[in-house]
Amino acid sequence: MIKRFLSLEWKSFFRSASFGKSLGIKIFMGFMALYFLIIFLVLGVVLYPALNKLYPEQDPLIVLNGFLFYWILGDLIFRFFFQKLPVMSVKPLLTLPIKRSTVVNYVLGKSALSFFNFLPLFAIIPFGITLIVNDYPAGMVLVWMLALLITTLIINFLNFIIESFSAETELSFLPIILLTGGLFALNYFNIISFTDIVGSSFNGIYNSPVLIIIPVLILIGLYLFNFKLLRKKLFLDSGLKEKVKEVNASNLEWTKSFGDIAPFMQLDLKLIWRNKRTKSSVWMLAIGLLYGLFFYPQPLYQDKTFFFIFIGIFSTGIFLINFGQFVPAWDSGYYKLLMSQNIKYEQYLKSKFTLMALSVVILFVLGVPYVYFGWKILFAHFAAAIYNIGINTHVILWGGSFNRKKIDLSQKAAFNYQGTGAVQWLIGIPLLLLPMIIFALLNWLLSFEIACITLIVMGVFGIVFHQKLMKSITAKYLESKYKMIDAFEQNN
Repeated sequence: MIKRFLSLEWKSFFRSASFGKSLGIKIFMGFMALYFLIIFLVLGVVLYPALNKLYPEQDPLIVLNGFLFYWILGDLIFRFFFQKLPVMSVKPLLTLPIKRSTVVNYVLGKSALSFFNFLPLFAIIPFGITLIVNDYPAGMVLVWMLALLITTLIINFLNFIIESFSAETELSFLPIILLTGGLFALNYFNIISFTDIVGSSFNGIYNSPVLIIIPVLILIGLYLFNFKLLRKKLFLDSGLKEKVKEVNASNLEWTKSFGDIAPFMQLDLKLIWRNKRTKSSVWMLAIGLLYGLFFYPQPLYQDKTFFFIFIGIFSTGIFLINFGQFVPAWDSGYYKLLMSQNIKYEQYLKSKFTLMALSVVILFVLGVPYVYFGWKILFAHFAAAIYNIGINTHVILWGGSFNRKKIDLSQKAAFNYQGTGAVQWLIGIPLLLLPMIIFALLNWLLSFEIACITLIVMGVFGIVFHQKLMKSITAKYLESKYKMIDAFEQNN
């Protein structure tokens, strides 16, 4: 049965309508995977001599065990944001004489073969070999390496449990932040020394290999808990019965001042506030607004004026970037219906433009207190805001005409990469890199003021020629209309 499941997934991968369109991004991700494998391999080779040099009076193995707590926290956070349970299309299988336990075991077993579980081995194995070469007992080293492998699998299954419960909350990333942040704080303020607890545990396993049974039992317990959670949800009608909630409706009267695009703005605002995935765009505003506080208070960045424009673009354009890059994929669930209505496509796009432009203005105004760190910062943010409105709004709308990925709005919001394709990667070049390059070059050759004024002038030109740009963008969307309808109908 497992062989049949593998065969079905293989066919699904190659027969998918999006296979050719996603091939480029898969190749890119393959290169990224190779890059990280090399990094971990180099780390595993140099770790022993590096620790020996930094801590000449201590055993490198004991020193490394003392840092494993931070690795566990980092791995857990990284997996939560980037690793998803490798589900397969199980509903067609539920009408066949296949045991649900077989399907669940396959899904969980497949997760154990994740890239995230193999990556640490490229550091663990070279370090373990180095220990054996340096006359550490081979049997004890192998048990220690096995303990690290089991810990990796424990993190793997613990991540899925956290994801399962956090998906039910509005801010789905809040539980993992509270959990890891709380553990780090307890350790940092010496309330509970988790570094000593984890370090002593691995030292104990190294010295008494029989203790390996403890992480094995933990792993079995987490596997069974995951099995129970998944099996409970494995029904044909799973997800059909939803909790009934009263909708907090608003007539959004203020949008009527925008004329014929008001109905589209109202739909967009309701879509943003009523769905998990789009609601994350609102919460990201706080991150963008406070982004400068990570850099500006530090003296290191006070003289790096070329960096101001990047923070300005990101801070004033966080909604533009986070929401705009998935236009019109936000509407992919009913895009066919939308396109069958008697509406002007230009009005539809102008509503998106207006929302993004308003967000830039609001974020700039809220970010005015950054003047506390110097007038240059406020000037750079103003230049970035004008550039965002005049250039980046049009660039991101134009890039949206190439979107071919469907988005399920009901899915988990935080760091959900469904709908992400090559377009979302490439669009970052004109959005962020181009203004930074222009600003840095003019700042170096001429002055800070001229660099800011140049970006302002570019933004003003975009605003002046807004109508012509929108007509060109609309024509591009109309040209791709039926391709997008076909792509949004695909489930893969």
